Amino acid sequence: MKSTITILSVVFMSITAFAQHTFPINGVANSFDATHAFTNATLVISPQQTIKNGTLIIMDDKIVSASADTTIPKGAIIHDMTGKYIYPSFIDLHSTYGIEKAKKKIWSSRPQYKSTNKSGAGWNEAVHPEVDANELFSVSNSDAESYRAAGFGVVLSHQNNGIARGSGVVTTLADESENMTILKGKASAHYSLNKGNSLQKYPSSLMGTLALIHQTYLDAEWYDQGNTKEYNRSLEAWNELQDVPQFFEVNDKLDIFRIHKIAEEFEIDYIIIGNGDEYQRLNELEKTNFSVVTPLNFPDAYDVSNPQAAQMVSLKKMKHWELAPSNPARLFDQGIFTAFTTKDLEKRTDFIDKVREAIKHGLTVKDALSALTTNPAELLEMSAKIGSLEAGKLANFIVCSDPIFDAGEIQSNWIQGKEYIINSEQFIDLRGTFLSAEKDTFVISGSINKIKGTLQRDTSEYKTKLVQEGPHLSLQYELEDGVYRINSLYSNDTLKGNITMPNGDTQEWQAQRIEAHEEEEEEDANEDSEVYVNDVWFPNMAYGWDEKPSQNNTIFRNATVWTNEAVGTIQETDVAISEGKIIKVGIDIIAEELFKNNEYQEIDAQGLHLTSGIIDEHSHIAISRGVNEGTQASSAEVSIANVINSDDINIYRQLSGGVTTAQLLHGSANPIGGQSGIIKFRWGSSPEEMKFEGADGFIKFALGENVKQSNWGDYERIRFPQTRMGVEQVFYDHFLRARAYEEEWEKYNSLSLSDKRKTLAPREDLEMNTLVEILNSERFITCHSYVQSEINMLMHVADSMGFTLNTFTHILEGYKVADKMKKHGAGASTFSDWWAYKFEVNDAIPYNASILADMGVVTAINSDDAEMARRLNQEAAKAVKYGNVSEEEAWKMVTLNPAKLLHIDDRVGSIKSGKDADIVLWTENPLSVYAKVQQTYVDGRCYFDIEKDKALRERNKTERARLIQRMLSDKAVGKPTQKVKEEHQLLYHCDTLDEHQGHNH
Repeated sequence: MKSTITILSVVFMSITAFAQHTFPINGVANSFDATHAFTNATLVISPQQTIKNGTLIIMDDKIVSASADTTIPKGAIIHDMTGKYIYPSFIDLHSTYGIEKAKKKIWSSRPQYKSTNKSGAGWNEAVHPEVDANELFSVSNSDAESYRAAGFGVVLSHQNNGIARGSGVVTTLADESENMTILKGKASAHYSLNKGNSLQKYPSSLMGTLALIHQTYLDAEWYDQGNTKEYNRSLEAWNELQDVPQFFEVNDKLDIFRIHKIAEEFEIDYIIIGNGDEYQRLNELEKTNFSVVTPLNFPDAYDVSNPQAAQMVSLKKMKHWELAPSNPARLFDQGIFTAFTTKDLEKRTDFIDKVREAIKHGLTVKDALSALTTNPAELLEMSAKIGSLEAGKLANFIVCSDPIFDAGEIQSNWIQGKEYIINSEQFIDLRGTFLSAEKDTFVISGSINKIKGTLQRDTSEYKTKLVQEGPHLSLQYELEDGVYRINSLYSNDTLKGNITMPNGDTQEWQAQRIEAHEEEEEEDANEDSEVYVNDVWFPNMAYGWDEKPSQNNTIFRNATVWTNEAVGTIQETDVAISEGKIIKVGIDIIAEELFKNNEYQEIDAQGLHLTSGIIDEHSHIAISRGVNEGTQASSAEVSIANVINSDDINIYRQLSGGVTTAQLLHGSANPIGGQSGIIKFRWGSSPEEMKFEGADGFIKFALGENVKQSNWGDYERIRFPQTRMGVEQVFYDHFLRARAYEEEWEKYNSLSLSDKRKTLAPREDLEMNTLVEILNSERFITCHSYVQSEINMLMHVADSMGFTLNTFTHILEGYKVADKMKKHGAGASTFSDWWAYKFEVNDAIPYNASILADMGVVTAINSDDAEMARRLNQEAAKAVKYGNVSEEEAWKMVTLNPAKLLHIDDRVGSIKSGKDADIVLWTENPLSVYAKVQQTYVDGRCYFDIEKDKALRERNKTERARLIQRMLSDKAVGKPTQKVKEEHQLLYHCDTLDEHQGHNH
């Protein structure tokens, strides 16, 4: 005992010394530091340690001790916590508490291309890491109240505006001055993929935002090396914040993988502020090694009582409603380091109920507490100060009537040693066994907030109704002779009052507590929890897979095979595939010679046509949040490959039309657009898995009306170019600058190591890097084009700069310049019979494709449209009608020829041994309007099957019906619901200008 007292004395001395501050005392000093002792409590020290009947001692704002065996210091204020639970206060890592909102800027109809920021800031308004949360922060007791009521004692607060948002501040939620509540200034750095209040045009797309972040990291590194030509306070602040925890807020689970590339390049351990849908891509998320701060903003059920309204809710949203509460449990089960946030909750006071809901869906109590205490403390690198009830840490704790995640009510929240009453205590703990003067035994049990009772007389037991109001307790029970009613007052383990008999007589009544209530052992997870089942689909929407299609050894027997090779189309032929490749094409293939393990399947293709998969050279599906970054004359730094939307239903729809590969192109809003993304239609895979491995890099250029902004509106007269002459000048200017940039790097790289140390390296420019790749034939151009004069102009630019244009797309006047294109070496990707949709297509003719092909130009037919892509086989057939192209050559226009244009014809585009098993089975000649796709294979996996499709439709219908019934049940029992809002999918085209504008279908 003596050692305990000594230890406590040392702690008291250290706390008193630590409490000194720099502010002068005007008048008489208050030297009193209150000491509080909370006795007989269940102390939840941390998620791993609980002490029953423990004592917590605090002095001033620090914890002195928390144990089952301690000496209460003389003069301490003693609080009897019998039956109560004490937990560490919670920590929220995503807050705007005490931070003023960024002022909204006045919108102008005239576009803003340059930043209006002053004082040496960076060039883009959405990037402002110099925003200092310390300077903005002020204590807001009104806002703090809702946090305290939800159990929080500490928050990490920042201004949630822009892409680079600046620093965060760690503060308690005490009603004290800022100097007393702030625990750490400039504690973190914050980023997002949203521009916030910036009215500056760039970036106008998600890919532009990613490029801006990437370029800023490069610029910051370059600036840190000693650039002396310019002062940039934004880059200076960016560098200053790199050593603190880095928080990145995302809009959905796919954004996590988009920023992972940046994280890998610059070796950053982002802490993800999630969206609550992380469960849909857990395997990929685990590989990033990111920690996740996830909201508990589980959606309410949709009000589907109106059948028409029910049809407007997508199955994707319905499934998310059901599965979102399992997200926390799934994150922990996957081993992902997780914390929780109140982000996006309409009412912060609902937070505890949301945690309880997550526990019902499989989350353990220990994990729930970890996500609110020790985990966020660790992410803030402040575990020595907050997160648990250990000696020396801040006296931040909540007092609860019962286990917090069971039925516990937060009665008070102590922050920095000061009590904040949350719920004035309505109940005295009356639980236990009482013996009345009449020798009746009353057992009062249950939770403090919901007590229940039984009367035991002799060997019989009777239910007792109980109503408690503070120390007053009313009891009612029924025996054979009628109902007995008791009104009593509790004091010192005794209930005293009056009992009213069934006959109306009243007499005095008394009962003594003879046995205290025994707390039940708290389980790590509730036994009645609705542990989730693994029912996530990939993607988690209609037509998603329960599991990925398998890669089987398969022989297609007796098909009509359109080989696209020298042998042409051959009848009654077998095709064998294995491990994603075509291994043999021939008649009467002997399986035993091919498959050593003899495990294979045969498909009777008699009467069916077998072709290679359709390849769409020009597509805009499966792109997230913007197809154009048209805010600058050149956006060569952006890449569609970084914003692939693997959940786009058009992928599945186009598989049903035989499409297996597509080039996802930037739009045509500027002369030099963005880089392409070439994907295989591996439905259900992640964005990274959909990419065509090893494919060459491509980029979109554009000519014509769009790039000179002739159809953008009357105020778009600022961005260069405004004329076709200006378009040409853009190309020359950028390529000449790219040559100079390349030479500058070559000169630097030729220096010796010692000379490099003395010389500032050139600034790495993502835009120039891309243009240099074009000049060196390492990246290839697909150019949006219509008018022959401009086509000639760009070929002249390319010739003079020493590179070859790969593809002219659209090229509706290609028939006029086919000979020049052949000489230059350019290919063509055109429409079959589109015209009259704007002035510069007036000279379009349906014979364009056949004329180009006759001239020897590699010619493809593309879609540029989500719907048309499902019928590219019929678009190819038009080349037979217009121009007498043979059926085989017409078919090549949507298979082998686009493969050649994309430099992937060594892998796809024909049926040949060694090529990828991207195969389509058709019911008829594929050029027929009656032809239907029976099966579509990508890498030997069957991603579309007409019979499986019927089964999926039925499964979707059944799942919708089940979820609708669950939602109706929620409404019937009074749970909150949300109104149904009509959904629209944005279908991008070349001229879609920003991430929100699209074509509604």
